[in-house]
Amino acid sequence: MRAIGRLLPDPGPARVLSVAQLTDSIGLGGYLVCSALYFTRVVGLSPTQVGFGLTAGWAVGFLAGVPLGHLADRRGPRGVAMLLAAGTALSLVAFLFVRSFVPFVAVASLYGAGQCGLTAARQALLAGLVAAADRTRVRAVLQSAINGGIAIGAAFGALALQAGTAAAYLTVFALDAVSLGVSALVLLRLPAVAPEPRGPIGEPALAVLRDRPYAIIAVLNMLLQLHIPLITLGIPLWIVQRTHAPSWTVAALLVLNTMSIVFFQVRVARRVRDLVTAARQVRAAGVVLLVACAVFATSAAGDSAALAVAVLLLAAGLQSLAEMMQASGSWEISFDLAPPGKHGQYQGFFGSGFTVARMLGPLLVTSLIIGWGTAGWLLLGLVFLAAGVAMVPAVRVARTRTLLRNGKPADAHCATTPLT
Repeated sequence: MRAIGRLLPDPGPARVLSVAQLTDSIGLGGYLVCSALYFTRVVGLSPTQVGFGLTAGWAVGFLAGVPLGHLADRRGPRGVAMLLAAGTALSLVAFLFVRSFVPFVAVASLYGAGQCGLTAARQALLAGLVAAADRTRVRAVLQSAINGGIAIGAAFGALALQAGTAAAYLTVFALDAVSLGVSALVLLRLPAVAPEPRGPIGEPALAVLRDRPYAIIAVLNMLLQLHIPLITLGIPLWIVQRTHAPSWTVAALLVLNTMSIVFFQVRVARRVRDLVTAARQVRAAGVVLLVACAVFATSAAGDSAALAVAVLLLAAGLQSLAEMMQASGSWEISFDLAPPGKHGQYQGFFGSGFTVARMLGPLLVTSLIIGWGTAGWLLLGLVFLAAGVAMVPAVRVARTRTLLRNGKPADAHCATTPLT
């Protein structure tokens, strides 16, 4: 219990946010496990239709993230977050009545927009309630809560898969909707964050779309987030098609990844104290991801199942470490470089990299590692390395721009903390 207590934020807004995220993610875990089979086995859609519909839904979410984040800035993030949580819950209820392709795409689009907007609003809420020096630490705790909730929800989802009945799948969807509703009510315990007034006349409403240094950083972070479809799709296919490891290894690696983040994300995030350490953390994550890809590639060598399992566990451990490093560094960067009063739209834009990774990552990753084998693994690793290394100069440029925007000399801070 004492160890669990150390993972929780201090009493106050941070703890309430953690409870809200935990509640929400329990339902999300069940949805992630069951959705594909529900839409194919119960609704009767083809795998191609499901893939297209979900991709279209996340594409809409990608487009909606910045405007909804801006709405959170202008109207207050707590109220907007509650409305988006309720709207996302209603979209899940609507899934229960979908029986054909076109309504499925429509509801998937509502779900994608709601999820992406909700993420941006919650980030704006975090920025408004938590001191800047504590945001990365608190965000790490929230990530631990999210992964813990997903693990619990996935267990419920596994029970539904075992039952294999329409009623079991529908129960999981209902659980997800209820968890979102409860999460919205939990947010009522938070103090309201005052909405930001309209900017000066002539200033663009969506300023983030003209912030090129920030956009470059968001693209680099998106490339690094291609590790997300690795653990959920690329590696399971690799294990089944290219290695001698037993199929249960897929579940073992998922458990390793989830539990690593639950118990170690906060500890890894302690290394990040400012933009300098954050950029270095992301650069190191790129290096570790390259090594992880190389180790994954070697798991296909030889005929020993035990050796393949050992190599895969090592590679998955490295990938989990890199994921925690990349996440903690990117949180500090995304918050620190966003102008005051614009965290909703900036977080909505930065978070769109995760959405793009969800949309395009599965096709790209599977084409590389399943189609090209070892060469594909190494190429993917080099992409991670290049993105990680490029993050340091990209953050340097963005930091200089931020200092100038705030009326400070560009070299005033850089002279004492060089970003190298």
